[in-house]
Amino acid sequence: MLRETHKHFKFDWITIIIFLLLVGFGWLNILSASHVGETVDYFNFSQPYGKQLVFIFLTFLLIVLILAIDTKFYERFSSIIYLVSMLSLVGLFVFGKNVNGATSWYAIGGMTLQPSEFAKAATALAVAKYISDLNTDIKKFSDQIKIFIIIFIPAVLILFQNDAGSTIVYASFFFVLYREGLPKQYLNIGVLLILLSVSALKFNSIITSIIAAIIVFTYHFTRKKKPTILQPIIITIACLVISFGVQFFYGNILKPHQQDRISLWLRLEKDPAKIEQMRQDILYNLYESEKAISSGGFAGKGFLEGTRTTGKFVPEQHTDYIFSTVGEEWGFLGSTAVVVLFVLLLLRVLRLAELQKSQFSRVYGYSVASILFIHFMINVGMVMGLIPTVGIPLPFFSYGGSGLWGFTILLFVFIKLDSNRINEW
Repeated sequence: MLRETHKHFKFDWITIIIFLLLVGFGWLNILSASHVGETVDYFNFSQPYGKQLVFIFLTFLLIVLILAIDTKFYERFSSIIYLVSMLSLVGLFVFGKNVNGATSWYAIGGMTLQPSEFAKAATALAVAKYISDLNTDIKKFSDQIKIFIIIFIPAVLILFQNDAGSTIVYASFFFVLYREGLPKQYLNIGVLLILLSVSALKFNSIITSIIAAIIVFTYHFTRKKKPTILQPIIITIACLVISFGVQFFYGNILKPHQQDRISLWLRLEKDPAKIEQMRQDILYNLYESEKAISSGGFAGKGFLEGTRTTGKFVPEQHTDYIFSTVGEEWGFLGSTAVVVLFVLLLLRVLRLAELQKSQFSRVYGYSVASILFIHFMINVGMVMGLIPTVGIPLPFFSYGGSGLWGFTILLFVFIKLDSNRINEW
């Protein structure tokens, strides 16, 4: 009996410990970024750090619930979970609350709930369920289309809510599909689309199309086995359409602030006066974030001693720019520690995913790792000025109940799935 009882508590504690370290260290930095005055009231629930304590407490209750549910539930009801999640996204168009230009929240009493944070786990479950189905062959075009639809539905719904940052996260599922056998042609097409888009904006559509045509036809005529001449012609026309389409989308679909961010990143604007104005309007957060990080030096200024953090130079520093607090108060050592923790978490999840005996658990594990990786890469890259500014939280670190709960569900569902492997002894 004792042995059977102990089986229920066998989980991957390495992953759980890394999770706890990230949540705990994240809360300390939220405290630094949001406290007011010389003294700190740790239980001031009117401040972000006090509210985050409540969110963390509720997170532990959520973890108990996730681990208590039978493992088969997540696979058996994955389609229903996905459907309910999609309905919650659709409901935002009617009942959603607009915050900072994005209609991404439900207002419930005195708090808000962001369903897009929970849609990631729901989509991961749906993708894992469909790929692991006995009748699914990911190399068949018809099945590929169905998988793409599962991924694109939440991405499009979130994009229409003016939350481009959360939309980008769904590109992470292509890593999962590639691992499960998606033909590499899709990866090649993705790289080509990125190169064409950047070239079309940086130069112009005509030049981009000419360069693409030269490359395509050179490759065609230098191959030993030459396909029909129609193939390079079709590819060239497609490149031309894509190039003009990108410029049209940039000039007519994107909002001015989105255009400015891309323009500054690719250095498209030539007028020095306008560039300076754009920097003051668009990149104020980024410049202040970079100053905060660089001022931390090697060992940092110390907990609650960051002058730029306590001076509130970085707006909303406790959310998307929380990593700048780490840089200033904990320095290079603290920043490295955070990066190492995330890398260890990602490697651990990937290793556990490969050890799974069921394809459903493996696919879901890879989805977890891919989603966390995209969030981590974009957030840290944004804060350091390596990529364009995108509003996206740092998992388990940034302030917010929806984000913390969404990532917790994502991770601990996998920990529960992995427990089946651990408990088979």
